[in-house]
Amino acid sequence: MNLALWICAGLLALVALAGGISKTFVPKEKLAAAHGGGWTDAASVGFVKTLGVLELLAAVGLVLPALVGIAPVLVPVTAVCWILLMVGAMVTHGRRGEFALVVLNLAYLALAVFIACGRF
Repeated sequence: MNLALWICAGLLALVALAGGISKTFVPKEKLAAAHGGGWTDAASVGFVKTLGVLELLAAVGLVLPALVGIAPVLVPVTAVCWILLMVGAMVTHGRRGEFALVVLNLAYLALAVFIACGRF
């Protein structure tokens, strides 16, 4: 079970890292042109960058506390925060009719639920 939790946390951290890097460092116009990035048209640059920074923090929070053994309770707390982020993403993509992305966000949410339950 511990191995499965580590694998899921690592996968979710990679997803968060990729999303965080793109939202933080890629210009909003390029994000809007990418598949699934149309939601950024209605969002401010600051909001998109804030989401990016939160995703970067999630990437760290899903792995580092347990890896170094300092405050490992932050791993499930981060997973719960990721769940909230994915609910928002699902609502946003659902409103835009991007149901394939809703399903993808649901899969990320399920991984986070597994991590939160397993680590709490």
